[in-house]
Amino acid sequence: MSAMLQLPLVVTAQVDLVLVLVSLLALWTRLSRLSYPNAVVFDEVYYGQFVSFYMKRVFFIDDNGPPLGHMILALGAYLGGFDGNFVWNRIRAEYPSSVSVWSLRVLPSLCGALCVPLVYLLTLELRFSHLSALGAAVLLLLENSLIVQSRFMLLESVLIFLVLLAFFSYLRFHNAPTSSWFRYIWLLLSGVSCAAAVGVKYMGLFSYLLLLGVAFLHAWNLIGDQFVSHVMYSVLVVVCLLVVPVLLYVFWFYLHLSLLNRSGPHDQLMSSAFQASLQGGLSRITQGQPLEVAYGSQVTLRSSASQLIPCWLHSHKENYPVRYENGRGSSHQQQVTCYPFKDVNNWWIIKHPGRQELVVDTPPRPVRHGDVIQLVHAMTSRFLNSHDVAAPMSPHAQEVSGYVDFNVSMPAQNLWKVDISNREAESEVWKTILSEVRLVHVNTSAVLKLSGVSLPDWGFRQLEVVAEKLFKAHGSSLGWNVEEHRYGTSQEPKEREAELHCPTHIDVDRKISFWAKFLELQWKMLTVKQEESEHKYSSAPLEWITMETNIAYWLHATTNAQIHLIGNPVSWGVANLSLLAYQLLAAVYMLRRRRGFKDLPDAVWDQFVCLGCVCVGGWLVNFVPFLLMEKTLFLYHYLPALCYLYLLSPCDTPPCAVCVCVSAVLLSVFLSYRTFCPLTYGSPELSANQLRELRWRDTWDILDRRH
Repeated sequence: MSAMLQLPLVVTAQVDLVLVLVSLLALWTRLSRLSYPNAVVFDEVYYGQFVSFYMKRVFFIDDNGPPLGHMILALGAYLGGFDGNFVWNRIRAEYPSSVSVWSLRVLPSLCGALCVPLVYLLTLELRFSHLSALGAAVLLLLENSLIVQSRFMLLESVLIFLVLLAFFSYLRFHNAPTSSWFRYIWLLLSGVSCAAAVGVKYMGLFSYLLLLGVAFLHAWNLIGDQFVSHVMYSVLVVVCLLVVPVLLYVFWFYLHLSLLNRSGPHDQLMSSAFQASLQGGLSRITQGQPLEVAYGSQVTLRSSASQLIPCWLHSHKENYPVRYENGRGSSHQQQVTCYPFKDVNNWWIIKHPGRQELVVDTPPRPVRHGDVIQLVHAMTSRFLNSHDVAAPMSPHAQEVSGYVDFNVSMPAQNLWKVDISNREAESEVWKTILSEVRLVHVNTSAVLKLSGVSLPDWGFRQLEVVAEKLFKAHGSSLGWNVEEHRYGTSQEPKEREAELHCPTHIDVDRKISFWAKFLELQWKMLTVKQEESEHKYSSAPLEWITMETNIAYWLHATTNAQIHLIGNPVSWGVANLSLLAYQLLAAVYMLRRRRGFKDLPDAVWDQFVCLGCVCVGGWLVNFVPFLLMEKTLFLYHYLPALCYLYLLSPCDTPPCAVCVCVSAVLLSVFLSYRTFCPLTYGSPELSANQLRELRWRDTWDILDRRH
């Protein structure tokens, strides 16, 4: 034993002091005085409401991105003891003393700070010098816009950190010796980072696809390498970069839906089944409803059409006008519409065509797929009807009405076939909430659908319901599902009207699976877009490159203290020049190599190509998509793309001019950073003249109050 332990025990470690220094400076620039200002700043209004929802476990949808980013912000708030009781209704609203502003902002700020050492390490993994790595880190460190975006409860810094971590981990894996199994830990970390980046913002998907492309090229180049087990390598790459990210992406939503189990303001965007799975809201109405729809059931039928406002099949005593505004005639029968509010006129009774009773038998006789039924309006006793009369607003479709016998040779056509599109193989029974039903008109084979067109004043601006041939109709507007349901027991109209307010409760355990909720939520996030209005500080992508725009994040109520999202003009220019220089060099090198001249050795050429794939490719995939988007865009959308150019900039510098050029450029970057610091941190307060001197471009909106 004594021979094995020899004293003293010595541990030798190598510490990159430059890396430590830039890390400490990054923490200082991002985390110092983090609680200032003690007020809501720009998009904290937007993200803050979601944080409050998490604290109260209230369901919501953000159509701008997946839930992981919101959960990260909510984690910071939770650690700071935030209870969600703050109204995020306006910029500059003061945070009360009970809210820990530091904890709300610390996680994005920490991610923003860690981006600086990550860029340093990533440059080294691209096989460039420590001096180039230092240059890239300093450009990121002194970028005013990145500092501003990191210091508040916003998500760009989190996204940038995760994307950089994904590329660093992958390159660390790629550069490691092939004999080392430990390198696959880096590959796994890369996949986890990709999943997290996509889980924070959908823009992370483009960087993820770029990384997959780089990995594919590397895998292709390994073909023929006898020292690599191709099967094992391929399997591990697929598992780490494809399977793990997909599973984790689903897991983010599992956490999201597990946490948010209470009814909230966005419930109406979801299906009845989804709403009924949440505590409160619709579940309070539907809890204990009969599961199987039977003859005699009293139901409300909600349209499954994909739209922001839900609506229910509705009728009332008013008839269609004899003639419409264009002179075209109608049946003058009772109006049938789709009404976007809960109302007693939304109730219908499922009737068997061969029986007169409007009550449920004992035992109930369920309605099945393929059955022919009649629908009786509960309040007026009119039958749901359609016929060969043009609809009021959609003349290519048939009118739907409550049948009135005017004795004018227009017989009733009130039979409807039940078509359950999502029926289970073992059961074809029409089920409350769960079944998606199409009602096919027996006489004409037209399908009951919501046209989506608003009726004129005579129809009280309610939505038009028509019957349309199946080959013409769109699938999204054909479905209906039973939302509220009770077993009717009263035959007389007056007794039935009173019964509508006293539902029968039969305890039924009705749950929707996680996968059904996950798929529905995915579809809603991708297809349902909130209405966007033009914003004062919105901008076009081409304006970002030349920094023609800025955003006023915060302005003190009485002084000139203010915070703006403005980039560092010098480093911004360096980034643009480096992009242009790389493209010119790449064009020249490729033309010369085409002619047989190799200005760069093969190893250096591979390094140059890898730099372009990661940096230029990263800029392209994070910038070009915005040129195709029809949504309100802001300057901060450009920051992920900009970070790739900061990686590229020092690596583009010719070796013969490294010391002189890097020193001069970094000094200019620092001076520019210092100049705009008052607008980055909101202090010290500047005079009106000083603020005007900082308006380097006429398009910048820098505010001043003259004293």
